[in-house]
Amino acid sequence: MLALDRITASKTARLANECHQNFSLSDDVKDAIAKTNREEFVPSGFKHNAYKLDALPIGAAQYISSPLTVAKMTQYLEPKGADRVLEIGCGSGYQAAVLSHLFRGVFSIERIESLMLEAKKRFRDLNINNVHTRTDDGQNGWIQYAPYDRILLSASTKEIPQKLFEQLADGGILVAPIEKANKQVITSFKKNGSSIKVSELESCLFVPILNGIQK
Repeated sequence: MLALDRITASKTARLANECHQNFSLSDDVKDAIAKTNREEFVPSGFKHNAYKLDALPIGAAQYISSPLTVAKMTQYLEPKGADRVLEIGCGSGYQAAVLSHLFRGVFSIERIESLMLEAKKRFRDLNINNVHTRTDDGQNGWIQYAPYDRILLSASTKEIPQKLFEQLADGGILVAPIEKANKQVITSFKKNGSSIKVSELESCLFVPILNGIQK
């Protein structure tokens, strides 16, 4: 993984501190935000906004989430002690890059092929070697490498597909934006044997999950 230059490191450190001021982060999550060069994951025309707490368009009617949202979703995963994470909705790759500092293995699925190809190139250019990618409908999960200690949905859904719960390890945590009435709520699902403990955390706004693959 490439080290940040001094100027970029200063920008990412300030961003991590700003996120922490808005939402209390563990040292590990704060450090992961500080180690991730957000500029590399936004389109060239938006690089001047890379370190603002805003979501930005990345093409294909998709967005790179606000860094604060990425920090929150990462914190809600409770990554400490977990080994493998499955991400549904790779997008620009920024969330996966943040997760790469916290998990030994990151498995990220994206249904839009053009976005997946761009994200894969970013991972190569940044020498991020522990993010594994696949173009597919993320609602199917990635059975080959299951079970996962954590699963993160970066797109909203009305309900979690049973396949994903089946691929979540016992004791594992799944975090997703759930559509309820006219709003979305970040929701945590903790698996304990055959039971799932559900906790609603806070309102949010994500693009909706869609079926199939987009070439």
